[in-house]
Amino acid sequence: MSAWFIILLIVLGLALLVCAFFLGIYYRKRVGEREISSAEEEAKRILNEAIKSAESKKRESLLEAKEEIHKSRAEYEREVKERRAELSKQEHRLQQKEEHLDKKTDAIDRKNELLTKKISEVEKQQEEVQQIRDAQQAELERISGYTAEEAKALLIDTLANEVVHEQAVKVREIEAQYKEEADERAREIIALAIQRCAADHASEVTVSVVSLPNDEMKGRIIGREGRNIRSFETLAGVDLIIDDTPEAITISCFDPVRREVARIALEKLIADGRIHPARIEEMLAKAQKEVNATIKSEGERAVFETGVHGLHPELVKLLGRQKYRTSYGQNVLNHSIEVAHISGLIAAELGVDVAVAKRAGLLHDIGKSIDHEVEGSHVTIGVEVAKKYKESNEVIHAIAAHHGDVEPQTVIACIVQAADAISASRPGARRENIENYVKRLEKLEEVTMSFPGIESCYAIQAGREIRIMVKPEQVNEDQMTLLARDVAKKIEDELTYPGQIKVNMIRETKAVAYAK
Repeated sequence: MSAWFIILLIVLGLALLVCAFFLGIYYRKRVGEREISSAEEEAKRILNEAIKSAESKKRESLLEAKEEIHKSRAEYEREVKERRAELSKQEHRLQQKEEHLDKKTDAIDRKNELLTKKISEVEKQQEEVQQIRDAQQAELERISGYTAEEAKALLIDTLANEVVHEQAVKVREIEAQYKEEADERAREIIALAIQRCAADHASEVTVSVVSLPNDEMKGRIIGREGRNIRSFETLAGVDLIIDDTPEAITISCFDPVRREVARIALEKLIADGRIHPARIEEMLAKAQKEVNATIKSEGERAVFETGVHGLHPELVKLLGRQKYRTSYGQNVLNHSIEVAHISGLIAAELGVDVAVAKRAGLLHDIGKSIDHEVEGSHVTIGVEVAKKYKESNEVIHAIAAHHGDVEPQTVIACIVQAADAISASRPGARRENIENYVKRLEKLEEVTMSFPGIESCYAIQAGREIRIMVKPEQVNEDQMTLLARDVAKKIEDELTYPGQIKVNMIRETKAVAYAK
């Protein structure tokens, strides 16, 4: 019984559970239906409210749109009214302008009519004036006997002659005035340059006489069978003149540097007392070194003293060699330094490049340093040396033109030419036997006058130029070239002179007539 009871209890429990399950399902279904119905009602309510809200907003939007349309229409109508008012004003103004233009057009028409009348009157008056002028001109032509063209030509010729005459007179006055002022200014500049450059003017000659302590020294210098003097002359390149002059030996050589080397070496040999060929060679080498050092130091002194910088070292040495070179007794180095200073002073007064003027003045006689070694005049040699060491064209031209061998083309060349003449013409600067100088110039003129067809000749530029006037009826233009060459050839063959001589031949034809 208990087993069945338990089973029955189990069955009943299961049945209760099934009933409870179905009841739960039913309950949940009912609850779900109620929730669905409430949700549907809520949705309908929300939908109704949304519809009502949308309708209210639609009505509000319609109202706002109507109000906006009304406002726009009112604004448009207002703008249309304003534009119409503006158009009416503009039409009124245009109408006034048209009326004003019509008035002006009428006034212009009236003025045109008046002008037309005045123009016609003026034309009539011009015709009358022209008739009067023609009548007057005809009367003038009848009285004067000239036509209008003839009178005009006569008047123009008279005026032209008067103008030419007045112009010539004025040109002469201006030329005379400027020439006087230029001469005065040139004298002032040259005088100022000379005053500001105070240089020594003592005449110098390279020493060529060596004093001896006694006459016995002459025999020692000559040596046994003359070996010492022959060795000295051979090594030094000089001639020793040993004559009856007491206690003195003369050194003769065309090269002043070699002469100076020989003098120093001979003085050293005399002081030392040991004279033989080996000692002579040693002393000559020492003397050569001393002279080279002196040449270098003198060149540097000249460059420093004149303030000319940037010279090639070889040019500095050539400047130093000028210490032993004289020209008519004037030391060439001191002359070059003086010309550099004077050129700088004149250039400063004229506003020209002072540095270039000084450089050209210092180097103008550079050819004299080696004119004993190189063939040609010192001007030609100086030009070649300046070109070799890359000097400027202005400096080269100034060197070439400082004696008038070529025509000066620059202010610097003219300045150097003037400074060279000033330095050489100072009282006491140069000396020459005046009798020999005059004879040389007379001989130059005599040789020149020996040719036929020459009317006159003059030696100028201190004998550096011979100016010849030929007879034009005997010597034509073609013959002048041949005659100049013949004169130059004869001067070369018969005369002895330093540098070169310029043969300047002039042929001039004059026509003279007398008005009576």
